[in-house]
Amino acid sequence: MDEKRTALVTGANKGIGYEIAAGLGALGYRVGVGARDEARREEAVAGLREAGVDAFGVPMDVTDDASVTAAAELIAERYGRLDALVNNAGITGGPAQQPSTADLDVIRTVVETNVIGVVRVTNALLPLLRRAPSPRIVNVSSGVGSLTRQSGPGGETTTGPVAVAYAPSKTFLNAVTLQYVKELAGTNILINCACPGFVATDLNGFRGVRSPQQGAATAIRLATLPDGGPTGGFFEDAGVVPW
Repeated sequence: MDEKRTALVTGANKGIGYEIAAGLGALGYRVGVGARDEARREEAVAGLREAGVDAFGVPMDVTDDASVTAAAELIAERYGRLDALVNNAGITGGPAQQPSTADLDVIRTVVETNVIGVVRVTNALLPLLRRAPSPRIVNVSSGVGSLTRQSGPGGETTTGPVAVAYAPSKTFLNAVTLQYVKELAGTNILINCACPGFVATDLNGFRGVRSPQQGAATAIRLATLPDGGPTGGFFEDAGVVPW
């Protein structure tokens, strides 16, 4: 039986996802690069292999049932199990997100990718995770999903961009993660949320102040936690993020 650990990172063809894949590969994981676009996916796989990572492409659109099912079948047929799942794929929905003028279709699209997509992927891969000796699930969230950070101590709204689609989608994702924690209590599956910080990626027009490598660090740590490590937490480099 192949004892090499296998990880799947969604949205891994660029940015934080690519660096998570690179970091896990450097730690000896075989890494599936989940991505919709074939050319970008294969380019990412080639780049990772050049860096010495045992990478393979996983065609995957997290909003499509058939695509996610096929991805799970691909991993099952090749490797029989999954040791780490990093749900990184996400979208912002664009810059214009004032609640009073929101495009409801944009909100639906963001939630479909950032929340329902995570549920779809996690459920499809859970049977393979259960076959692993120390399975880990990491949901890449954001500090803007923290209700504590989005409001002051007296309930006043803090400064920062208004993002009625993106920010609440990450709050929703955090809440969904806790429901999985409840269901998986008593198993060997550890599941946590990771906050990468304000990373310069094309998701934010490269306005971030952290590198993708820095943004990937917490997710890599959570994907490789030792047995007995935390579960049901929300973490960043500096420690725990308040809900």
